[in-house]
Amino acid sequence: MFRPVSTDVKAQKRFISTIARRLDSMGAITRGQRQTGGQNMFRPEDNLESFYARDALRQLYLLIVNAKVEGCSLLTFESATGLSLLDIDGCLREELPPITTFLNRMLALTIDLQNILFEAFEGLLVHRIEAAVAAGTYEIGLETLRAESFAVNARQTIYTHPGTGAATQLLTIERKERVLPLDLDDALALVRERGGELLVNQRSQRAAVKLGARSVIDDDGAIHRRVRLHRPLDASHMLLADFVMSHWQPADRDQFADVWKAELADIPDYETSTLHMASGLLLPIWRLLPKESSRVYRLQTDEGERIIGRKVSPGWVASVIRDTPCDLPKDEAWQLLQKGEAVLHLAEGQMLRRVRAMNDWRIELSGFNDLGVDRLKAFGLISEIVSWQLKLYVPAGAAGADVFARLVDRFPIQRIADRKAA
Repeated sequence: MFRPVSTDVKAQKRFISTIARRLDSMGAITRGQRQTGGQNMFRPEDNLESFYARDALRQLYLLIVNAKVEGCSLLTFESATGLSLLDIDGCLREELPPITTFLNRMLALTIDLQNILFEAFEGLLVHRIEAAVAAGTYEIGLETLRAESFAVNARQTIYTHPGTGAATQLLTIERKERVLPLDLDDALALVRERGGELLVNQRSQRAAVKLGARSVIDDDGAIHRRVRLHRPLDASHMLLADFVMSHWQPADRDQFADVWKAELADIPDYETSTLHMASGLLLPIWRLLPKESSRVYRLQTDEGERIIGRKVSPGWVASVIRDTPCDLPKDEAWQLLQKGEAVLHLAEGQMLRRVRAMNDWRIELSGFNDLGVDRLKAFGLISEIVSWQLKLYVPAGAAGADVFARLVDRFPIQRIADRKAA
């Protein structure tokens, strides 16, 4: 049994980090999989010696040199830690102090200085990890998928090794998951126990509980304060500046309860989705699989079959099986776009894809005719000038789904393509 003990002294996270790293090593030695050692006891940000932590530390050094860490100048940092960040020419050193040295020196600092440096460091680290998770590139090792039911609906051999006869199969699997919403009592407990605030969106008539959240720091050293909104089926972060400009407004308990109960009543008991997996012999075709994520999953079907393989997008599946006509339902196509798993080719040579713009993921329409811009804006698309070029975006949130539906009604989906292939 593991019972790690920690304090609120920031530098002592060094010891928790060592435990997390060594448990990863133990998992790799004893089970052939490093992620099994910690038994999910630690968060990604608890490992302060990861690739993301090293990258965050280098950015922290740069911010200190550029005097962008409030409360800690370069002179203060170097005199307190004994670490030198500049060379004799006054430029940032090529070989900066490693993460282990930085963490050890933190133990000798005052509590106030520890808090200043760790707040900046952790803000950079969390920002990197959350960006990797959102992009689907964060490595969590062999992940076990769990659901109420897994059923293989289709199998297709897409590769056979000429020497051994071993095959790679493309599986279409139906997944049935029980929906477990946050009930009203638990939502009210967030207010009572964690100081949350009851909200109702005046436009969408949805309810949420607002809690505080850790701020993030971008590469320029700017601090972005955030809030966390808990909803019946999910919880998400929102920049405080965006929240202030949104339609979320404080609500009394009765109003909140009515809206929350109405949302719960519309939630089904189960949710069914389709996933595609490449299973069997993967190494010879590894480079042909989608590049956006190399995660390996395992699951067990209702028939007792155990499957290990790579999850692939419907766009990649369509390109492999030459299924050019697209009969994908609108809601599934919208979900693929939001996740960045596919590019949608519409009629008249237009294309929808997820792009990164203004530090946020957005759905961009390209290939449109300039003469049709007014009509597209009438559908609800948003126009912006970026680098002196006109861009059209589908709005985010629930409104985006309605705009997307109107758009594909007028310009039907011709085919879907894998994000990287496109």
